[in-house]
Amino acid sequence: MIIAVPAETFAGERRVSLVPETVQRLTAKQQQVWLQSGAGAGAWFSDDDYRRAGASVETSVHRLLGEADLIVKVRAPTATEVERLRRGATLICLLYPRINTAATRSLAARGVTTIALENLPRTSVAQTMDVLSSQSTAAGYRAVIVAANALAKFFPMLMTPAGTMAPARVLVLGAGVAGLQAIATARRLGAAVEAFDVRPAVQEEVESLGAKFIGGALCADGATAEGYARELDETALAKARAVIQRSLSGADVCITSALLPNQRAPILITGEMVQRMRPGAVIVDLAGEQGGNCELTEAGRESVCHGVTIISRLNLAGELPLDASRMYSRNMENVLGHFCHDGILRFDFRDEITRRCVVTHQDEILAADLRQTLELQAGGRS
Repeated sequence: MIIAVPAETFAGERRVSLVPETVQRLTAKQQQVWLQSGAGAGAWFSDDDYRRAGASVETSVHRLLGEADLIVKVRAPTATEVERLRRGATLICLLYPRINTAATRSLAARGVTTIALENLPRTSVAQTMDVLSSQSTAAGYRAVIVAANALAKFFPMLMTPAGTMAPARVLVLGAGVAGLQAIATARRLGAAVEAFDVRPAVQEEVESLGAKFIGGALCADGATAEGYARELDETALAKARAVIQRSLSGADVCITSALLPNQRAPILITGEMVQRMRPGAVIVDLAGEQGGNCELTEAGRESVCHGVTIISRLNLAGELPLDASRMYSRNMENVLGHFCHDGILRFDFRDEITRRCVVTHQDEILAADLRQTLELQAGGRS
């Protein structure tokens, strides 16, 4: 089986789907790995690093995509990349089919089997494959570094001959993987941290990191069966904002990371709440790609509103390309181990991971609800 690692084409993307360490283990199992020349350069892996690991470095992307049995990527493919894939090939990436609708339809039409990594279930079996968790770890860490860089004061308390400088006060909204990493990083930097989440079950994790948990009695059933945050009704959302406001008004930094699966991110910070914040305060909104947790967030931009700096970067994990790629690659290796047996890709649809992650197969979009959504969208444009 030929496994292809193309260079990422998304603007500014520096991650690579497989690092040399993983390639070496794959080639030791008699797998062929083809790398597009320069694919690892953004993460500081040279072509020679891959050659030493046993990969074949290809300069022709046409050959790479056209002859490979399996293509592994970070981002969804472009239209040009889809056209170059051969019928019967398999693609593994973060697809987000409801966003990348044209690519999803084209992949099905070309007979490409597509495995969408963002659909991995939250089970113990899938834990080592969970790219969303690994990349959220990088994003949560990076968000605090970005906030510290933008803040006009120290994060830790400092006792100096010029007097004592009080520690920065940080509020983290959402205590998922990214939020917990943001809490841990802010605490390492010496900040006083509070965290909000609608799921009372995360209180113990928050407090174990040295942060104060707020909003615990707000919503007794704030989690879905898989542990994700549940969408709040307007009454509960108003209560949440009131709880958040009490801490937000005194915060120097707010990191927001509250997301809902396949939905717009909840607006937890209104424009009026921003107006009540301290001048010079910083918001880093990790939910920008899904609309933002702050009403004033502009996705992909940095702005100043009412004296508050609001930062929305769309690829914070990609700003740590070395370690983010290493984690992604280890996840990918485990995904390959699940689907590949004796060098052959097998799809057992009795298996939960296969059912959840395989989006296109044998010329079809498998999920009926997704198929209907994409058909309706296509019909609306005709």
